[in-house]
Amino acid sequence: MGRVWKFGDDIDTDVIIQGKYLVINEPEELAKHVFENIRPEFAKKVRAGDFIVAGNNFGCGSSREHAPLALKATGIEAVIAKSFARIFFRNAINIGLKVIECEQADKIDEGDDIEIDYENGKIINKTKNEEYQTTPIPEFLRQIIECGGLVEFGKKITPL
Repeated sequence: MGRVWKFGDDIDTDVIIQGKYLVINEPEELAKHVFENIRPEFAKKVRAGDFIVAGNNFGCGSSREHAPLALKATGIEAVIAKSFARIFFRNAINIGLKVIECEQADKIDEGDDIEIDYENGKIINKTKNEEYQTTPIPEFLRQIIECGGLVEFGKKITPL
């Protein structure tokens, strides 16, 4: 179970991590600057197991992997949104960040305590005693995420 950090529609990759930080390649260092311009307190207050919940088109903008990499390094459990930019969604899977589509994401509020039943495709809102259906992650994508990303998955299925 984790706490919700709520964001709106069209959160682009430059809002997630500003372009000036793209010279940093250490995920833990990138994590210190996540949402710096719109939620300066986020990096210091987010806790492992928390969730980001957003509206439509989360991760729009560039194709850089820095945005999902920085988010994963904050320790968040998953990003839940009504929809994701296609390239962000794939980059997130490739690095092992859970991304969950939920049409009812707008019913989840900042500070709610939630958990996800990944197998059954449900978000359980403990604060409101409600459940929301998600778009299930296909089994092969879940395997990639569980391995920590595409590279680790590749190592698992084709050992050197």
